[in-house]
Parts: sequence; C-alpha cells; structure tokens
Amino acid sequence: MLRNISKVVLTQKAKFGTAAPAPHTKPEILYTGLFINNEWVKSSEGKTFKTENPANGQVIAEVQQAGKADVDKAVKAAQDAFKLGSPWRRMDASERGYLINKLADLIERDRTYLASLETLDNGKPYTAAYYGDVAAVIKNLRYYAGWADKNHGKVLPADGKYFAYTRHEPVGVCGQIIPWNFPLLMAAWKLGPALATGNTIIMKPAEQTPLTALYVAQLIKEAGFPAGVVNMLPGFGDAGAALVNHPDVDKIAFTGSTEVGKLIQRGAADTIKRITLELGGKSPNIIFGDVDLEKAVEAAHFALFYNMGQCCTAGSRTFVEDKIYDKFVELSAERAKRRVVGDPFDPNTESGPQIDSEQHSKILSLIETGKKQGAKLAAGGGRAGDAGYFVQPTVFADVTDDMDIAKTEIFGPVQQIIKFSSVEEVVARANKTEYGLAAAVFSNDLDRVNYLVQAIRAGTVWVNDYNVFGNQVPFGGFKQSGLGRENGPYGINNYTEVKAVVIKLTDKNS
Repeated sequence: MLRNISKVVLTQKAKFGTAAPAPHTKPEILYTGLFINNEWVKSSEGKTFKTENPANGQVIAEVQQAGKADVDKAVKAAQDAFKLGSPWRRMDASERGYLINKLADLIERDRTYLASLETLDNGKPYTAAYYGDVAAVIKNLRYYAGWADKNHGKVLPADGKYFAYTRHEPVGVCGQIIPWNFPLLMAAWKLGPALATGNTIIMKPAEQTPLTALYVAQLIKEAGFPAGVVNMLPGFGDAGAALVNHPDVDKIAFTGSTEVGKLIQRGAADTIKRITLELGGKSPNIIFGDVDLEKAVEAAHFALFYNMGQCCTAGSRTFVEDKIYDKFVELSAERAKRRVVGDPFDPNTESGPQIDSEQHSKILSLIETGKKQGAKLAAGGGRAGDAGYFVQPTVFADVTDDMDIAKTEIFGPVQQIIKFSSVEEVVARANKTEYGLAAAVFSNDLDRVNYLVQAIRAGTVWVNDYNVFGNQVPFGGFKQSGLGRENGPYGINNYTEVKAVVIKLTDKNS
C-alpha cells in the first residue's frame, strides 16, 4: 500500500490512461459534529476545537469536541445496537459483508473529494492520498467484507457422550482511537474487521485530522448500517481516556505513540478490556554491500521520507555496510536535496508539511541535537519555506547508537545513516531498542538474509523492499511496539471471542 508513490502513479496511469482527477483544493466542509446513533449532534458541553491546514497554519473549520458525557451517550447507543435481538445482532453475516462493500462503493464514488479533504487536513500530497491512502481504504474494506461470513467455529471430537463445538462471537462494544498520520487508512483498518465480526464501535479520530473520519461516518449511515453500530467522536485525550475507562466498553484498539499506549494499557487493566496496540518504532533498515547501490539508496530514501517521515515503520536507523558507506551517504544526500517539498495539491510535490507546529518544533529541535552530539549534517537541517510546517529533507551521517537521533522516534524527514561491519554486530545493534515494529534487509545473499530474518526481533521484516503492506498480511509489533495484529485473519481474531459449547448426548457414534 505504501510503496513508492511514483510507482503507484505510473501503474495507475498505465491502467486508466490518465493521472488522478484534479483535486478539490478547497473542498467543502460538510460535517463537523459528533456522530452518535446515526445522528449529527453538538457537544454536550458546547465545546469546539479548530482543525487547521498544516500547509499554511490557517483554520479550516471548528469541530465539535466530545467529552465524557458524549462518550457515555455513544456507548449507550453502541450497547443498544449490540443488544440480543437487535437488527445488527440478527443480521446475516453475509448482509454485514454487503454493507461493508456498500461503504467501500461510496468511498470509491467520493474518492477525489476524500483524497482532497485528507490533503487539506493532513498535508500529505494529493497524489499519495488518492493513489495510496484512499485506494488502500477501499481494498481493505472489501477484504474484510469477504471475511464477514467466513469467521466460523469448529465441531470438536470431544471424549465421552458429548457434542462440542465453538462459536466465534463478537467482542461487543469497541472503542477505537486512530492517529493523524494516516487518518482514513487507520480508520479502515479498524472498522473493517470490527464490523465484519459484528461488533459495535465508538471511534475517536485524532484531533489534528478529524474531517475525513466524520465524512466516512455519514457514508456509513448512507450505506445502511443500523443506528448505533458506528459512532464518531472527535475530541482530545480526555475523550479517549473516557473510552478506555468506561466499564461498558469491551475492547480498545489504538494506533499511536508508545507513551500513550502505556497509559491505555494501564487504564484498561481495571476492567480487563481486550486491547490492540499498534505503537511506535525505530526500525532498522540494514543494507549490505552486495546490493545495487542506486536502487538501495532510493529504497532507503522512500523508507524514511514517505509521508514526510510520519510513519511508525519508517526506516529511521539506516545501517549501511562500511565498504559502501561513504558512497551511500553521498547519493542519499543528493537524493534528499532533489526531493520536492511544497504545496501538497501540486502533482509534482513529494513531501508536504508536518502535521502541526508541535511536531514541527520537535523535529527541528532533534535536528539541532543531532548536530550538537556530533552527527554530520549531509543535507537539509532546517525548516522549508516561510509558511506552514515544512521541514527540509535531512540526512545525517556518522551517526552513533548513543545519539538521541538514533534512539528517539523523530517522526519526521530525518534520515540517520549508521555504519556497520559484520552480520553479528548489526543484529545486536538493530535489536538494541525498546521497539520492534518493522525492519528490512537488503542483500543478494540468501543465507545471510534468512539468518537476519530469524534474528531480528520485529513484527515485520521486509527483504529488498520497504513499506510493503497487504490486506492479507498481519501487521503489528514486538516489545514496546504493541500488542496484537491488524490485517489478514489475525485482524479478525482481535475482534472475536471464542465460546465453547458442550452438549450432553444419550448416545454418540463417530
């Protein structure tokens, strides 16, 4: 899904013969309220917050701000929708799949508008939003629509005069908290499996990027989902905490920082909620000297700079074998200097702005720390432009493992290139981190690749490529990068309880 966007654009042009439709550079803002029980309502406390365009810092809209009372209302709506005998609970599994496919149809219908709205509110290039994010949303929903009537139990050959089988039942009321870096896609990753398995949902989009999730809420109503099945509550951390602490919420799914993930795990402990956490990363991208150098440089560039470096999987520790290190640094710096930063609606733009002023300041501060700690600045190193939250594509060489930029998840366009000499050395250094989300190995030596795949402690290891995702392939982290998996059959498991049923028989024949 997140492969080099230039490849995706070329593929789409070849398929359809044209580039993406022209974006709506000023998309109409249609929904800014709370979506509860299939109705648009205002905040109980009358609070609103501003969402802004990160390309220029200007306010796009005032959005209703959910608080604890609104969470209570949404949970009640989700509970009612989940009651035994409700339209949602009595619905055939195949009908649930039909509704999810209908939602995908509506998103496809409004693809240009949604990609434009995502670009406006998030800052990612429109071509990436159109060909990458929205296309992936549609595919993900269709994948899980197909799972709706295929998540079934088993008949078990129990000892004695008993008939035993299992039921795969929905967990219940699910709170879902999504991040700002891929607002639409992360919403789909959570909606699809939860709806396919018959759960009800209260989703809290990130306060920085609420607009596309709110529009999708209206499409959910248009698709025909019963009232209360999906509720959408824009707001801040207090709304998320209210969801986590609510005794009638059965599960929390969260994508975001490890710091907040720890708070969610603590908060969920009192009620033993099921939790899925997809958290931070500081992923090693290990490049050996036997590769095609130019291709490896481009792959490492994409691994770090895609989505302005705002990827939890970003290959932010670029380990390069010593015999190609100097040339790799030279070519990487040249590529970073060529990266086009600017108006995200311009089809030639590769990088838009960072999400907000806080993130912008954090990145620039870490760049200064890198300089002070002795890393060699090979490209970039400052803000780009005078307006908005743009950062120059930045490359550091001579980075050592003890530097802050080598340990901290920067979440920005800052590549750290680190030298290594041997397989054993790089394995130890790659694993010496609290994170374990993703990793990559670039080499033509199959035995070496196989050894590293086994040795690296990460939920995903890519070989000779980076950021390759598929709806069929599980995604999640080791260590402090999270709990559980999203996508594929593993994503279904997160939203299913297994119930054993044992029936006494008067007689039994095999």
